[in-house]
Amino acid sequence: MKTTDGMSSGVSGAVPAEGRGRRARAADRGTRVLAEYRLEGDATAHGVAIGPTAMAVEGPAPDIDEAARADDPAHEQARLTEAIERSIRQVERLRDRLALLPEDSKLEIGSLLEVYRRMLGPSRLQRGIRQRIAQDGLLAEAAVRQEAEALAQAMLGGPGRPAPAGEDAAAAQRRAGEFREIGRRLVRNLGQMPFRSFNALPVGAVLVTEQLRPSDAALIDPSRIVAVVTEEGGSTDHTAIMLRALGIPAVLAVHGLMARVRDGATIVVDGSAGTVVIDPGEDTLAAARRGVADYARERQALGRLRRLPAKLSSGEKLQLQANLELPAELPLIAQSGASGIGLLRTEFLFINAQTMPDEDGQEAVYTEVIAAMAGDTTTIRVVDWGGEKQSEALTRAGLADAGDNLNPALGVRGLRLLLRHPAILETQFAAILRASAAGPVRVMLPMVTSAHEIREAREIYHRVARRLRRRGVKLGDTLPPLGIMAETPAAAIMGDALAQEAEFLAIGTNDLTMYTLAVDRASAEVASLYHPLHPAVLRLIQTVTEAALRQYRPISVCGEIAGDPRVVPLLIGLGLRSFSMTASAVPRVKRVVRALSFEDCRRLAHRVMQVSGVDEVTALIDAFAAGE
Repeated sequence: MKTTDGMSSGVSGAVPAEGRGRRARAADRGTRVLAEYRLEGDATAHGVAIGPTAMAVEGPAPDIDEAARADDPAHEQARLTEAIERSIRQVERLRDRLALLPEDSKLEIGSLLEVYRRMLGPSRLQRGIRQRIAQDGLLAEAAVRQEAEALAQAMLGGPGRPAPAGEDAAAAQRRAGEFREIGRRLVRNLGQMPFRSFNALPVGAVLVTEQLRPSDAALIDPSRIVAVVTEEGGSTDHTAIMLRALGIPAVLAVHGLMARVRDGATIVVDGSAGTVVIDPGEDTLAAARRGVADYARERQALGRLRRLPAKLSSGEKLQLQANLELPAELPLIAQSGASGIGLLRTEFLFINAQTMPDEDGQEAVYTEVIAAMAGDTTTIRVVDWGGEKQSEALTRAGLADAGDNLNPALGVRGLRLLLRHPAILETQFAAILRASAAGPVRVMLPMVTSAHEIREAREIYHRVARRLRRRGVKLGDTLPPLGIMAETPAAAIMGDALAQEAEFLAIGTNDLTMYTLAVDRASAEVASLYHPLHPAVLRLIQTVTEAALRQYRPISVCGEIAGDPRVVPLLIGLGLRSFSMTASAVPRVKRVVRALSFEDCRRLAHRVMQVSGVDEVTALIDAFAAGE
């Protein structure tokens, strides 16, 4: 997922007196003043902060003898039960702390804690742990660690299966982290080992630690801690999402951090650039203070944009929507000023589920999201499942890829799978149609390659609607529009035919680029060849856009390039007026488009479509952005 803006409290702009005094006293004594040291990591949460470091090192995890066998398996089961109960109480106490956090942070953190609570209940994790104790005679600690790691690895690929790529990889890492986090908590509770606390940290401190887990982030008070720096982690994990929701500047994955930093040292954190400066010199401090002030002004300017229309300077209106992977991201969408959800991915309902999500459960989730949009449209994509993803629910139902497909991206995925097993699609259609009473909805089909697939799905859609009406469910005379993702060369080339069947189209540039260039981004050997600005990809985007416009069908872009302010002028010039992106990108895209004229965008597109190389395309886009 991309970063979201966050701002530290005003105290972060002041250099601590102890930092200035230490430097001055050292100079008075004639001793050598420490030179500043600069480190780089993942730019995770925007903002600049200055403060004294506060180290928070967690005690070591208990040693576990993997080879030991339990003398009394029943005793190990009882120990596990006690650790589960203690863990549940801890999660509940974390939930109680939400009242102290900013309003926009509560839903994000609360949703993750609810995931933890469910995993501690009668889940596949608990069932697997108990089986390892009963069948293998393992100690409870070993059973917990092995089962949690096995489930984490299943999320990341598993034997005979390729690892997820792109946005799917980030989601898989987060879900693997959920199993590992609960496993860690259970192991520490089994050993009755304490968890760390941040209550004693001084006001205005920069929290520095080797790793910050999501449950740790839930303990942070943003009025006391002005920034976070960690040696491990990354900008797409749960901790990063929570820090962005808290509005705390953060840089994660700073290699070598713990060996360089010391408690109380002055540190400058730039969460936008992904840099950390330890013992900054006066020039660096002056620049950091300006950064604090500049970012505050930028935040104010972007905040004002939230209420302004996305309109070109020449008067044409655009639609800037947000992609949503988890309901926990709803506060970020509200902050961004997006006009609805252009892509709600529903895979999260299936990934950690033991059984197939039922109609009532899905309807409740969709209703929550639709209602939160307060009248703006929500576009819900039915589950886009592929062989590279893992789901116990699908596996148990006999619907997951058996693993014999050497290239899952070209196998039974997306709409292909749903049409083979229409009961899944019927349940999801029914839940969406029922939830549509909460507000405007569109329904989107993934991985479409032929008009026949759309017609077959539409028959199911109308059959479900008739069934609901017979049950007494009130539906409008006109059902929510049924559209498609255009994410294959076949869909782009057959755009005219597909646009006659679909009521709207959305270009998924991530998969379209992969299929067009025959490049798997997860493969290091060819990842450099992946480029959504390749002329072949751009020509397919132009082809399907023109086809949709000829049929008077709405068309949007919901791949990564939709949120790139440099690329959006080109897409406007190609005829696109609707874009769906990560929520954090909306304000910056809006700022750019409000300064553009359509004629300038059209001329840019004309020049770009005449060249034949990625470097030439990039040079033209960069020159346009620079005003040349």
